[in-house]
Amino acid sequence: MTRRRREAQSVSFDFAPMVDIVLLLVIFFMLTAQLFTSQRSLPVNLPTASNTVAAIPNIPTVSIDKAGQIALNGKIVSSEQLVIGLKPLLQRSGHTVALAADRNGAYGRVAAVLGLIRQAGGTRVALSTLTP
Repeated sequence: MTRRRREAQSVSFDFAPMVDIVLLLVIFFMLTAQLFTSQRSLPVNLPTASNTVAAIPNIPTVSIDKAGQIALNGKIVSSEQLVIGLKPLLQRSGHTVALAADRNGAYGRVAAVLGLIRQAGGTRVALSTLTP
C-alpha cells in the first residue's frame, strides 16, 4: 500500500473585510455616543425610577434645570420661543415630547412647561429619569 502525500496548501487570511467591519463599528459607536451627549445641555439632575424604558429616538427634548430655565433640544429658550419652536417638531414626532426636569426644581415650573407643551400641540409626554 502506497500512500499519497498531499501537497502543502497555503492558507491565507484576508484582513481587508475585517478592517472594514471594525471601522464601521467605530463610526457607529462614535455617532451613537454623540447622540446621547447632545440630548441635554442644561445641567439637570434627573430623578431615578425603578421601571424605565429605552429612550425614544427622534423626539424633541424639553429640559428644565433647577433654576427654571427651559431648553429645547439643548438650546435655552423663553416660554414663547418654546411654543413656536416645538410646533413643527411635534408634527414630525407624532405629538410626543421628552421632558427632562431637575429633581430639585419647582413643581410649578414643570406644570407651566407641561401647559406650554400642550399649547404647542403635544399630546404625549415622556418623562426622563435615571435607572437606580
